[in-house]
Amino acid sequence: MRTPLGRVRNLGAAHSGTTDFWRQRITGVAMTLLMIPALVIIMMLLGRNQVYAAQTLSSIPVAVILLLFIFASAWHMKIGMQVVIEDYVHNEKLKLTAIMLNNFFSVAVALASTYAILKLSSGV
Repeated sequence: MRTPLGRVRNLGAAHSGTTDFWRQRITGVAMTLLMIPALVIIMMLLGRNQVYAAQTLSSIPVAVILLLFIFASAWHMKIGMQVVIEDYVHNEKLKLTAIMLNNFFSVAVALASTYAILKLSSGV
């Protein structure tokens, strides 16, 4: 049974509509588009020394491509795991804890990856 406002907004039981669905599709498309340039950059770095890697990664377009790929991947991972947790974890306290840990883990992965790119680009 829906309230009149719920019928107008067409929201489901989660009260968020299809926001996560569309965000996951958008990040998936972004990752698909960024995957080819990211793979080309990685292939260029194979077998090269650290000086060449630092020069390549310190280029603004290369850094932007890799950082966008990192953030899109981390966000996509966060949304995907959150949907799995919401669907299959039925204990509310455990669900809340798992979602919080998922958020922290996703941010940690994004920050660690960003730090690694910045560290490599500085040549240290």
